[in-house]
Amino acid sequence: MEDEAAIAETVAFNLQRDGYQTAIAGDGRTGLKLAHEIKPDLIILDLMLPELDGIEVCRQLRAAGMSIPIIMLTARDGEADRVLGLELGADDYISKPFSLRELLARVRSVLRRSELAASTGQTLVLGHLEIDPAGHEVKNKGTKVDLTAKEFELLRVLVQHRGQVLTREQLLNLVWGEDFYGDPRTVDVHIRWLREKLELEPATPGLILTVRGSGYKFRR
Repeated sequence: MEDEAAIAETVAFNLQRDGYQTAIAGDGRTGLKLAHEIKPDLIILDLMLPELDGIEVCRQLRAAGMSIPIIMLTARDGEADRVLGLELGADDYISKPFSLRELLARVRSVLRRSELAASTGQTLVLGHLEIDPAGHEVKNKGTKVDLTAKEFELLRVLVQHRGQVLTREQLLNLVWGEDFYGDPRTVDVHIRWLREKLELEPATPGLILTVRGSGYKFRR
């Protein structure tokens, strides 16, 4: 979804050359409709869209329970928008102007992490949680919980290393990738969201624990 037709066409052409199928939406409302209709593997979302801006498109997609990976295109000085986009569930961002080579690298990286999160594995039962890596599904006391792709990947990493303290920097590298240049506070925001969705008492978490001065760990 891109508001500048020439940029959108160029990005689409290069993605197609790299073997991807593409669809373009020139405004947020059309893009939202397309996302629901074709359920793409990834969305490149410009913040500055007519009709509905990128922030609102992202918010509505996540509110609808759609965990499609999202890469946001932002202005170089739009730090507040980048933070808000990530807090709403975007998986990565890239600032304008950007190189096509960098964008393609980000696309491959985000898709690779998404595929890893959905890789096959046995359902884990941890207390009141059931985690199905293959189905990308989590149940809390038998009720399905809607997690974004990033929330699920963060949970998967914490569970994979349960009992081990992981710093914010380690979590950023493992979940967002080494090429992510965002604020480490992004981890705190996503931890808070996971607790709100998964903990019986989010204010006094019993699963995802804070280790003061170090980071976070999932209880054994």
